[in-house]
Amino acid sequence: MVGLVPSAVQQTAVVVEQEEMARDTFRLRLECPQIARQILPGQFFMLRPDDGSDPLLGRPFALYDIYTDESGRPAGIDFGYVVIGKLTALMADWKPKQEVQIWGPLGNGFPEPGDGHLMMVAGGIGQTPFLAVAREALALRQYGEPTRNLSERPSRLSLLYGVRSKEYVAGLKDFQSDGLEIQLSTDDGSEGHHGFVTELLARSLDNPADRPDKIFCCGPEPMMKAVGELAESHNVPCWLSLETPMACGFGICFSCVTKVKDDDGQWDYRRTCVEGPVFASHRLEL
Repeated sequence: MVGLVPSAVQQTAVVVEQEEMARDTFRLRLECPQIARQILPGQFFMLRPDDGSDPLLGRPFALYDIYTDESGRPAGIDFGYVVIGKLTALMADWKPKQEVQIWGPLGNGFPEPGDGHLMMVAGGIGQTPFLAVAREALALRQYGEPTRNLSERPSRLSLLYGVRSKEYVAGLKDFQSDGLEIQLSTDDGSEGHHGFVTELLARSLDNPADRPDKIFCCGPEPMMKAVGELAESHNVPCWLSLETPMACGFGICFSCVTKVKDDDGQWDYRRTCVEGPVFASHRLEL
């Protein structure tokens, strides 16, 4: 196939359903069993309309979760998006049985969660990659072909989720599971903690009882930069999932490069779509 992920394919997918999750925020379900069988938490795919040339290029979207058919086999994927541009404005009007072009799975995805306390920190639409992470960590679902069997599972799992106001809280009911602790923050104080999600993280890092052993983060770049700095100052390993604009999704256009530090302290450009989108925070030059 296209790109550097051996299992990736390009194919036509079919819209199954669409749900409004919050203000300007939707969940779209696509029937694409081959990609659903292969994709791992934190990987992404590229999507564009099946016809027309505007927009010409696809756009990247992270896996929210897979769904299964009546026999329990992966049948397709769910993903979340916010209406912010031309393609997402078109997508809000997509109807069941409509055909779209998709290619994936792409990227590296999150590492295995390991043991200890895994804390997921999300801002804006950045919570979407973490549903699959949480369900795999809690042994509620398995992913990949062949199926990935985690060697260790977190002894504690938490999600810190921050948005502008309560009308933008999206998909929280999907995260409600035994074994997952959720803390919510809103910039305007309309729900949960009044302030930034990074304030919740700082509070946890300063409390030995709540301190995480590992952090996964996704959201706006300034927020991720702050999370990475907090993690580094407390010597907690942290991985960031970048939301870099992309054109191809498989490494040939170099439009999504980001600065990454090498072992010798020097930096070089790496492709977010191939070497990422997930990077150890201490290696990034944000």
